[in-house]
Amino acid sequence: MEFDWIDCHCDLKNFLPREIEEVFEDPFSIRLLPEAEGVGGEARYYALGKTINNRPIFVVFWTDGKKYRVIAFREMTDDEVLFYDRKNAETL
Repeated sequence: MEFDWIDCHCDLKNFLPREIEEVFEDPFSIRLLPEAEGVGGEARYYALGKTINNRPIFVVFWTDGKKYRVIAFREMTDDEVLFYDRKNAETL
């Protein structure tokens, strides 16, 4: 999986790029499809996942199946963490 960090408008001081990549490597991550196409007809996807250090992160990204372009990211809200935990408990 290759990441494109060009034009990433996020603060990379509080998050390391490696942490964001770990969200995609999380075997329990949840990827959600968008309800509508984004700007220019490109779909934006959403991912909820945790880093190796158990940091919960929400990511908005675009992909062509080979390359991932991260658009935005932040720590998950409490409700998102509950959703992530609940969805993962259902698969056990």
